[in-house]
Amino acid sequence: MQQFIQSSIGKLPKISRNAFIAAAFAVASLAAAPGYADETAALTGTITMDGRGTVSVAPDMAVITARVVTISKTAADALSGNTADLAKVIEKIKAAGIEAKDIQTSGFAIYPRYERITDNSNRQPDITGYEVRNGVEINVRDLTKLGDLLTGVVESGANSVDGIRFQVSDPDEKLDEARKRAVQEAKHKASIFAEAAGVELGGIVSISETGIQMPRPVMMRAEGMMMAKADAVPIEAGEETISASVTIQWQIAN
Repeated sequence: MQQFIQSSIGKLPKISRNAFIAAAFAVASLAAAPGYADETAALTGTITMDGRGTVSVAPDMAVITARVVTISKTAADALSGNTADLAKVIEKIKAAGIEAKDIQTSGFAIYPRYERITDNSNRQPDITGYEVRNGVEINVRDLTKLGDLLTGVVESGANSVDGIRFQVSDPDEKLDEARKRAVQEAKHKASIFAEAAGVELGGIVSISETGIQMPRPVMMRAEGMMMAKADAVPIEAGEETISASVTIQWQIAN
């Protein structure tokens, strides 16, 4: 072919030679790749489908944040009284069967308390006393103990219960189940479309996770618990939802 191109070029005008060379090399490139046309013809269409899977789970763990707030004339007295009261709270928590690993103190702080100035003077207010706050965070892994524990914590000296967070202890395991359901839903929808179009699903071209939803801790305020002195506080954890979304693309087999 090279000899043919060279002999043909010599017989053409200069402008035609350039066009001839370009065309000849294009033909040569196609000849050097015989599978190109076959591969182009073999390309097939695709079906892309989304899927979402959900799992409903009941929280099996609660986190309580209880605090002791102590006010006194001096910082030393406030600290001493707070320490003694918090020790009683922790003792009550341990007596309820909560392990030491699930008890953690948090939120320690000392604040000066100032007098309220009612006149129009610009003087600095005097310190009238001190407030000490210290708390304990409790992981309750047996929710049947939660009501009695709350009552006991208040009765033993905790005068501020900030709230309760309900959580799922093993969310990753439930998330994997949601992922499986998302894939099943996407495949089911793709099969319906393929059947309606008179084609068959081939191999998967791509699969990607497009989003997940994990259970968020559910907060329950506990202002009314300060009055609980007799019966256990009634608690309902409810249910949470874990979900996963995927996008899958299949080849069309025929």
